[in-house]
Amino acid sequence: MNALNLDDFTDLIERPDGGVRRDAEARRERQIVPPGSLGRLDDLGEWLSAAQSAVPVRPIERPRVLLFAGDHKVAELGVSARPAGSAVQLVRDVLEGGRPVSVLARRLGVPVRVVDMALDCDPAELPDEVVRHRVRRGSGRIDIEDALTAEEAEAAFRAGVAVADEEADSGTDLVVLGDVSVGGTTAAGVLIAGLCGTDASVVTGRGGLAIDDLAWMRKCAAIRDALRRARPVLGDQLQLLATAAGADLTAMTGFLLQSAVRKTPVILDGVVAAACALVAQRIAFRAPDWWLAAHDSGEPGQAKALDRMALEPLLSHGVTVGEGAGGLLALPLVQAAAALASELPERPEEPEEPEDSGDEKNEKEAEAGAEEAGAEEVG
Repeated sequence: MNALNLDDFTDLIERPDGGVRRDAEARRERQIVPPGSLGRLDDLGEWLSAAQSAVPVRPIERPRVLLFAGDHKVAELGVSARPAGSAVQLVRDVLEGGRPVSVLARRLGVPVRVVDMALDCDPAELPDEVVRHRVRRGSGRIDIEDALTAEEAEAAFRAGVAVADEEADSGTDLVVLGDVSVGGTTAAGVLIAGLCGTDASVVTGRGGLAIDDLAWMRKCAAIRDALRRARPVLGDQLQLLATAAGADLTAMTGFLLQSAVRKTPVILDGVVAAACALVAQRIAFRAPDWWLAAHDSGEPGQAKALDRMALEPLLSHGVTVGEGAGGLLALPLVQAAAALASELPERPEEPEEPEDSGDEKNEKEAEAGAEEAGAEEVG
């Protein structure tokens, strides 16, 4: 196996095609609806054209929801409204169709894929296709220990890369990226605070299932303690992920980078996806050009990360449930942008006025000369 060199992603990731985007803008100016009248849908359609290198843009026909799953032992500190180690029940509910993302995906006809990276359960409890990339059982308690060993971090990162390749090779043309975790927002807060150079209290939110004030203070303290351990390794992103992230977040980071390499657009769901995207941006600065921020989840850490990456959320509906639900709500908007960009007719070209023929021109000149001569005789 080749050594993992994160610097390679800087060279491998290209920006979406700027020339194609200019062609898409020119085509938009020729359509019957005036440019700008569709608001942000215009920008989305042009972004998709550049991502696909296609004018007109192709419809989004094979989207997929992708959820990376894991438990975080930091949840043992009471930083989550859910019991530590209980993410497996959420995964079961997603697979059985009982979570919001499952309902939305059913309604929109979008398949949902769950990838177990570090659930705290026996892998035999879940289908083989869910657990085959698992790295370990639960990620370490990041306030006092590393989330992963160096070897586990590399394995998780490579798993994310492999999943991105699997999706691209299968024809997936857009991914809604989310997580199913307990304690994951705490790890996300550490990454965002570290990379944005801010304090724990600035990034500590209430989580998908809102916590009370005492739990918020415990969560803030856990992020503060983990941040002390993370700051010395901020310059080494893989070590940072091993120290403070966990197998699910590490895999999501690898997935985001390889999706940009494979030119697969990604919609980011919530604060966990935003944290992973922020790490990925530090590895390859062009990568965020391939991502959209789905919605404002109300998490202060998410707002901080998106601002740092200059990504503006598409929606603001107050959806905090996570698990890709908010990301999936943004999908119809992106699909609508693609449909409008490709299907709106162009204005008919106005016919040009025919130029005078040589004979007609001579006749007109002769008539003008006769009129002038007549005027002189009268004078």
